[in-house]
Amino acid sequence: MLGSQALAFDPQSAARQDACCDAATMSTLREATRAYYSGDKREAVTGLLAAAQSGHPAAQWKLGRMYAKGDGVAEDDMKAFEFFSQLISAHGEDSPSSPDAPFVASAFVEVGSYYLTGIADTAVVPNVNRAREIFTYAASYFGDALAQLKLGTMYLDGVGVDQDPRQAARWFLLAARKGQVDAQAKLGEMLVRGDQIEPNPVHGLMWLTIALKRAELIHHDDAAIRAAHEEAFSLASEDERRKAIALADQWLMDNDAAFAQAYATSSERAIEASATR
Repeated sequence: MLGSQALAFDPQSAARQDACCDAATMSTLREATRAYYSGDKREAVTGLLAAAQSGHPAAQWKLGRMYAKGDGVAEDDMKAFEFFSQLISAHGEDSPSSPDAPFVASAFVEVGSYYLTGIADTAVVPNVNRAREIFTYAASYFGDALAQLKLGTMYLDGVGVDQDPRQAARWFLLAARKGQVDAQAKLGEMLVRGDQIEPNPVHGLMWLTIALKRAELIHHDDAAIRAAHEEAFSLASEDERRKAIALADQWLMDNDAAFAQAYATSSERAIEASATR
């Protein structure tokens, strides 16, 4: 199953009885979840704060996201950083297979991203070495696709590490296999151009095709991906194009349930249309 592009605040997380939390906390979190999805962000924040203070990982993560985005609250990166930090301090060594692991891994990525840029007028200053350490942990221990993308980008650009395209490609491949669209596109570009790695135009165009189709499906900003795909497509021979498209379609059918469903639906419509001609 593919890793999600963005972790959702799953209402089911509020229905699960966690070891960290008592029944009252779980009830509070369920009410906060309902309030959030009904549009009552103020009520949601009240409940999430109560659950977060009791140590519920999903509540801490959601508050961090809300403050980072200004979602129902005034945007405040420092508050977001604090909620994410509380979460990883308490659960950073939890099993990667635990129910809350996706929240923990995502919090690591958020904290690493803050260390990459710093937070203006706070004690959180840019620290690329710390960011790299955090991304490496989330990418290796939790296998988080976004952390793998971030780490690969640091190796590709030589930020906080010696520039190492091979290492970058390794991390991009791990993330690409989990369905991370930007990693798929970056890996595809590297393979097409042979950026200090062995060029492979067929597999490069394959990954760019996968990235473009998935970006369209999930409404991901695809302008840069589309441009890279068009360039690779124009450079490929007819035989390379056919092979790449066939490989991409097979990968999507095997690995992306949403694409497979969309493909099946479009095929059914095509059959119905042909039957009425």
